[in-house]
Amino acid sequence: MTGGTQQSKRFLRMFLTRNEARLGLTIVIVFLVVAFTVAIAGNSVVPYDPIQQDVGPILAAPSAAHLFGTDNLGRDVFSRIVVATPNDLLVSVIVISSSFLVGIVLGGVAGYWGGILDEILMRSTDVIFAIPALVLAMSIAVILGPGLVHMTYALMIIWWPPYARLARGEALQVSQKNFIEAAKTSGTKTLTILRRHLTPNILNAMLAYATLDIGTVVVVYAGLSYLGLSVQPPTPDWGAMVNAYQDYLVSAPWLPLFPAFIIAAVVIGFSLLGNALRDTIEAQSIS
Repeated sequence: MTGGTQQSKRFLRMFLTRNEARLGLTIVIVFLVVAFTVAIAGNSVVPYDPIQQDVGPILAAPSAAHLFGTDNLGRDVFSRIVVATPNDLLVSVIVISSSFLVGIVLGGVAGYWGGILDEILMRSTDVIFAIPALVLAMSIAVILGPGLVHMTYALMIIWWPPYARLARGEALQVSQKNFIEAAKTSGTKTLTILRRHLTPNILNAMLAYATLDIGTVVVVYAGLSYLGLSVQPPTPDWGAMVNAYQDYLVSAPWLPLFPAFIIAAVVIGFSLLGNALRDTIEAQSIS
């Protein structure tokens, strides 16, 4: 058994001994399973068509027939929430992946080379940081127009600077290590040093941050959807459902509370998972 395999198994054991890791992993797995199942099988996995009206009594309370009740148009709320799940996964994966790649390239290069290149790249991130992210995303989404694709573009544009900052900070530390100096002295090409020596050593911190950040993307996306900047009715979406049902908070509280609870649960799940991943990485580095 190789040292790398032993180290990976030890890390996994340390990770899974944490209660927050197990709880977060359970929530995240349920979220992923539902999202992928709906993405593959479509509306056939839910008991009712999420768009069809009058599938049950109007404003019916949660019951065996309608787990989350029905809305003001007689639509099944449970079916609508389940069918909306892939939207949040799709946006989160695209936004986090693109930000991760852009951040690790720009930040890694800036931290490794330093000098004027570092200044140029970091001042570019400062331009984005200078504007409140949510305001900028809303402005971009309004310019592009409502829709899932346009909303994803808007979030991709604003989301990468923290990743570049984090990657730069990690790269600055790693670039001072002896093995980097040894690689330079031996004549190893710069791209090879970046690929083999620098990038693997900054991935842990980046992955922990990205896991935590998925919950943030879900919240921001839900907020922008709440404002009507994502998918349009009658297509269901968690944030849009909270908006559409908020007037029923007193008369039929399950309507806004169920989608809001699902949003909160997903965010908590990724937060717990990210915290556990970060703590395990820190504990392993100390031991």
